[in-house]
Parts: sequence; C-alpha cells; structure tokens
Amino acid sequence: MRAGLILLTLAYVLSQFYRAFLAVLSPALARDLGAGPSDLATATGLWFLVFAAMQIPVGALLDRIGPRRTAASIFAFGAGGGALVFALASAPWHISVAMTLIGIGCSPVLMASYYTFARLYPPATFATLAALVLGIGSVGNLLGSAPLAWMVEAWGWRATMGALSGGTVLLSAGLWLVVTDPPPVESATRGSLLDLLKIPALWLVFPLMFVGYAPAAGLRGLWIGPYLGDMHGADTVLIGNASLVMGVAMIAGTFLYGPLDRWLGTRKWVVFAGNAGGLIACATLALWPAMPLGAAIAAFAAVGFFCASFPMIVAHGRAFFPPHLAGRGITLMNLFGIGGVGLFQVATGRIYDSYAAASGPQAGYQPVFGLMTVALALGLALYLFSRDRTD
Repeated sequence: MRAGLILLTLAYVLSQFYRAFLAVLSPALARDLGAGPSDLATATGLWFLVFAAMQIPVGALLDRIGPRRTAASIFAFGAGGGALVFALASAPWHISVAMTLIGIGCSPVLMASYYTFARLYPPATFATLAALVLGIGSVGNLLGSAPLAWMVEAWGWRATMGALSGGTVLLSAGLWLVVTDPPPVESATRGSLLDLLKIPALWLVFPLMFVGYAPAAGLRGLWIGPYLGDMHGADTVLIGNASLVMGVAMIAGTFLYGPLDRWLGTRKWVVFAGNAGGLIACATLALWPAMPLGAAIAAFAAVGFFCASFPMIVAHGRAFFPPHLAGRGITLMNLFGIGGVGLFQVATGRIYDSYAAASGPQAGYQPVFGLMTVALALGLALYLFSRDRTD
C-alpha cells in the first residue's frame, strides 16, 4: 500500500503540473498558434470542468472496483493521450481538446489516495495526510513554472509535451502494477450521491468548497502569465519565476493547514481565518491592478498561501460521510472544488474579453480579480453558519 501511495502521489505531481503549465506557455502559444488569454482561459476551464464532471463516475468506480484500475486506466488514456494531442496542436481549439482529455485523465489520481486514507487510516489523521499528498503533489505546480520555462527555451514546447505524454503512460503502468485496493466495505445498502445530498451539514460547506480553491488555481493556472505580460512586459522566464514563487506559497500554505485542526481543535475556524486572508489578497489585486511588479507577485503569492485550504475543507465535509460512501463523498467534495475553478476560468475569460475589447488588454484584469473577490466573500459568509466537526 505504501508503494502504491507513492506512485499515486507522483501521478498527482503530474496532475498539478497539467493544471498550471499554460501560464508559462502563454507567450509561445500566442506566437505559434495565435492563442490569446481567453482561448487559454477556456482551455483551462474545460480541464477543470471535465475533471469535476468525472468525479461522479470516479467516486462510483472507487467504491466498486477500487483505486488501482480506476486511476491507472483513466490516467493513461486521458492524460497521456491529451498531452500527445497538445504536442501536435496547430490551432487554439486543439489546445482545448487536449486540456479536456488531460482533465479527464487527471480526475482519479488524488481521489484514489484520499479514498485509501478514508478507508484505512484513523479519521483524525485525514486532514494531515490529505494535506501531505496535496503539498507533495504541488511540486508539479513548481515544475510547471520556472523549470518548464527552461525546458521550453531549450527544447521547445512540442518536444516537452511529447516527453510528458510518454512519462504519463509509463507512470500509469506503474499504478496498474503496484497500487493495492483496500478491502471492500460490507454494507446492507449500496447508497448513492442522493444519500450524501440529504445531509444538511454539507450544504453550508459546499459553497466555500466551490469558490475557495478558484482564486489560487485560476491565478496560478493561467492569469498570472497574461497579467504579468500585459501589465509589466514579463517574458517567459520572468513569468516562470513569478509562478514559482506563487507555487511555493501554495505548498507552504497546504502544509501549514494540514495539522492545524488537531492542534487547535477546530476545522471551521481554521478554514474561515485562512480564506479571510485570501479574500484580502484578492481584494488588493482587484482594487490596485496596476501595482508595482514586486507587490503584484507578493499579492499572487498571498492568494496561493491563504487559499490552500482545499484538504481541510474536504476533511470538514468527510467528517459527515458514512463509511460505505467514502469514495462518492470525497469525489463529491472534489466536484464542487474543481468545478468551481472550471466555471470561474470560463467566466473570467469571457469577462476579460468584454472589458479588454472596449478599453485594451490592461482593463480586463480588474473585473477578473473582482469576481474572485466577491465570490470568496459570499462563500465565507455562508460558511459562517456551518457546523464545526473534528474527529
């Protein structure tokens, strides 16, 4: 089981890479394919939307056949095939097709680990273990920043994506051979998503799950690149370095959140306080979009750090799941979190286009940051009424 979890974590490293690498490639894709910020926002949004939609079948598959076959097969054909399509792209819409396939492929890998934790490990350790995998996996976020920029400068983006396709397929083979499925749960009833949706306590956790991850994932996955290029004339290397800073902040935040529920005896107030810090950082970007370069990078890093509460919110929701619905439960939480990112990416792309067309590229960023600020504020307001629960 330990070796299988290591490989699942490595697969999640690639998943994090695939959701964040477009920001660094934005100058090259604009030059070679004519792909603008709205094209890339749509492509990134599709990644998150199909990833979210896949959580429903992935949850059922985890409960029925386990993580080994679920993760290995979907990751190989979706992520491996999508990376190959990306390497061969010749038009902006090809990027959208590739990102859709990659989103499908990446959909089971983190949840396979979380399912294993929920089934085999003490409930009180879930948030810490979930944060550990998320934090280690976020190395992929770092690889999709400055290191990717260096590889693209040396080899070109097509060769880089082709190599990633091959590596993804090889890792999938390792998952098939090494991952061990937990024993099946004995239950008088199979249960369904409807049983989870009937739990009232979850409905005040879902809204923050929906909006809480969107600012960090959306800014790091795309908007930091075009923003720094348009507002500060940044090239690929500078965008890569700034993305690296934000990625490190996201990892630091994830590791800090992990044990806080056990240290402080609360999940709700850890999540609320952290996301309030993220709200302040988003509001700063929205109110001062023309800030100096150093301040802008610091603001992006603050969003990444404070909005890294994803595993803690999942742990808050998981505390209300019955054991035989662990797979469906954690994937339902993931559906809200990742689906929120996808919808926000598509929406912010449309908003950016509308304002940029009227007043120039620089005018499009303030409403993008403003939407994230308002949504996070609403999510926090509803979360105030949620019921705290620790294990």
